[in-house]
Amino acid sequence: MTATPAPVARIGKAAVWALGMLAVATGALESVVTPTLPLLQRELDMTPAEGALLSIVLLLTGGLVTPVAGTFGDRYGGKLVLTRLMTVVSAGGLVSAMAPNLPVLLLGQLLQGAMVGALPLSFILVRAHLPAGESKVAIGVVSGLFVGGGMAGTLSAGPVAEGLSRHWMFALPTIAVIGATALVHRLMPPDPPGRSDDAGFDWPGLVLLSGTLVTLMLVLALAPDIGARPLVLGTLVVVLIAFAAGWTAVERRAISPMVDLRILAQPVMWKSCVLTFMICVGTSLAVYLVPQLFAVPAHEYGFGAGATEIGLFLLPGAVAASLAGPISGIGVRRFGSRAVVTAAIVVLATALTALAAVHTEVWHLIIGKLMIALANGLCVTALVTSTATSVEQGDTGIATSLVLVTRVIGYAVGSQVGGALLTAKTPSGSDVPAESAFVTGFVIAGAVTALSLLITRTMNKGINA
Repeated sequence: MTATPAPVARIGKAAVWALGMLAVATGALESVVTPTLPLLQRELDMTPAEGALLSIVLLLTGGLVTPVAGTFGDRYGGKLVLTRLMTVVSAGGLVSAMAPNLPVLLLGQLLQGAMVGALPLSFILVRAHLPAGESKVAIGVVSGLFVGGGMAGTLSAGPVAEGLSRHWMFALPTIAVIGATALVHRLMPPDPPGRSDDAGFDWPGLVLLSGTLVTLMLVLALAPDIGARPLVLGTLVVVLIAFAAGWTAVERRAISPMVDLRILAQPVMWKSCVLTFMICVGTSLAVYLVPQLFAVPAHEYGFGAGATEIGLFLLPGAVAASLAGPISGIGVRRFGSRAVVTAAIVVLATALTALAAVHTEVWHLIIGKLMIALANGLCVTALVTSTATSVEQGDTGIATSLVLVTRVIGYAVGSQVGGALLTAKTPSGSDVPAESAFVTGFVIAGAVTALSLLITRTMNKGINA
């Protein structure tokens, strides 16, 4: 049941920038693995498939926590849930910083994954304390600063890991998360609960959704070894279907469902989720493959780049992605989400296809990654912004959480496809995959992205209206 929210204090720029600083800090902590993945694979003796698993394990917790965080934020207030969530993130960052081996690092990344739930909670606070027009821009700014934090993490992770150690590349952004959380707690006024919780929380729905997402991630993690473990993989697929069917049945009958399937059935929601999934599959393939291609030895077909060089090569793309958030927020307000999303998808598909054809010079990859990052930022921010401002205010958290969970799943699928391609096309006795693995990956990414244009044709010109 949705309660009429009580009047709340309007916040100033300082509080919005505090949320932005937290977004920068969490974005930096999230991004340090990508440019240093080849280094981590060497130091921890990981295979390409294990590297792909490390790159998505943070997303596993994100997929579990985000809908719960959004629901709790809608019910109990975004500030309360956000500060508690950041405690878990800080603990995960410290575990990752002290990790002596891969299993402990995986545990730290699992805890860090709670950070994915911070964005819908920030959106709840923005909508609660700002007028509709200003909230759209503020959401774009916070989203852009999260990507900007990713830029900072991408740039600094390599030099910190090589100059100090891999432990410090996790410790420094964790300290920033702790400081930014304290600032948000001080500057952000509390927001009143948006819903009545008389019916209690949907714990069966949470358990079944958790089982669905965990099983999905296990299926993706084992998919590269399907030839060696067909029965295990087949069993997991059956379990996945059972969990998904059970969750759907429970949510349809629950008095107060964790995820109201009526929201998901709205055109603005399901179209945003489908588009986000397809766009993120294509983007994550490139995000995984480009650093790996940079690290391939120069005497083969790569560039022999170290972690610091990879971070510098990825910097232009991170800059473009950080600018995409505010640009997208303004673009959605002026031209509508369909125009922004369609233009960005065309750029994204073109860049991915171009990388499949031309990747023999460093600047080819730098420009391609820049265009991919810009287009992805425009798309995802436009979809999240339009979704956040299209539903009832009391549903902001869960609606944006659904889009962000879809983003998590899309990234996980793309990363695992990339890891499977490199593993399958690495000759026996060698640690260098065939060049055709990269070409195939970029072609798949471009094709999936281009197909998403079929969905944009059915969108209203301004689904945020």
